[in-house]
Amino acid sequence: MSGNTITQSVTPSANTAAALLNATAVGANPAVATSARQTLAQSRAARELGLKRGEFDLAVRLGRIRTVPDEGGGGRRVARAEIDRVMSEDGFPDGLKERVKAVGTSEGAALMDVTAARFTRFARLGFVVPVKFYLNRYRAVVWLYLAEELRQFAEAEENAPLLNGRTPEGLRDQLDAGLDLRARNWRGRHVGFLLRQTEDPWARAAAVASLLDPAQVAEIVADPYERAYMSRFDPERTTHGAPDSPAAHVAARIMTAEDPDEISWLRSDLANTLQEARAHRRAPRPTPTPRTAPAVSRERTQLIEEQRQSIEERRHSGDAQQASVALWASDGLRPRDALRSADGRQSTGVRQQAEARRTIDEPERPRRLFGWLRRRNP
Repeated sequence: MSGNTITQSVTPSANTAAALLNATAVGANPAVATSARQTLAQSRAARELGLKRGEFDLAVRLGRIRTVPDEGGGGRRVARAEIDRVMSEDGFPDGLKERVKAVGTSEGAALMDVTAARFTRFARLGFVVPVKFYLNRYRAVVWLYLAEELRQFAEAEENAPLLNGRTPEGLRDQLDAGLDLRARNWRGRHVGFLLRQTEDPWARAAAVASLLDPAQVAEIVADPYERAYMSRFDPERTTHGAPDSPAAHVAARIMTAEDPDEISWLRSDLANTLQEARAHRRAPRPTPTPRTAPAVSRERTQLIEEQRQSIEERRHSGDAQQASVALWASDGLRPRDALRSADGRQSTGVRQQAEARRTIDEPERPRRLFGWLRRRNP
């Protein structure tokens, strides 16, 4: 067998090496590989179900299609079993598209066989609830409603007087006072969708807090570490225009509770959810570091040592003085004379040490003038 043949039989090809690397990666984390095979990204799930992305998102919000969290840390995904379940329903795909069809005011009024003005009054009074909204090019809010819910409202016999007769006087008074429940009803439907998407108490608290003004949230969640931790679970908001643009401000106003009773209800719900979150898992906070004593400078250490030595010298000199007094007293000297003599010797020694230190520390001064004066005036 030639050398080339042996090399080819031993060395794997590039495709074989890539396959081996992929197999090794999958084997290293089989749970991720299994999850990736059993779930699909939302965009792909929408294509397989034959839905537009807006129709798919609305179906998810309404609970028609269930999603699962991505184990890899990304967005939510759709299980393959859920795709099979939806496709096996009767009337798929037309039935699913009809259940997630959203219409505006004009089309909704036509479905209910009423005028657009009467339909708007129904929406303001809360008889029909919007399912989504968008801003047109004039930054006007356009509310959309489920066609299925509008047909159910029109077919109900108890609603016939509202559809055909005059609006009751009490309802007219509320409309004259400026009642408009469209934004509030949308917020109620929106927070319900957010709460269905998670079981984590901190994420549920963040969902409720997303509808409150930050100042209201700060009053309920006074701990800054808890607020920072809860902000990690803030739900993703649909963007309407560039940040800080007029359209973004309009959308933010719709997404924030305004009515006092709605704010009170959300504050109470946030407080209760926060208690559950604290009992489930404490918010992380930085680990306190032990305080270290301030470093003492080298000069300060040296000064302390010198003071200690000075005290020791004084103590030893005092012991020597007492011993001298005792010795001189044994020689016949009176204690006072012996003490005076000892003090004199001690003071002499101290003066000699001071003079020696002064001689070392201070440079010698010129003595020519003083010497000439002493020789001139003996």
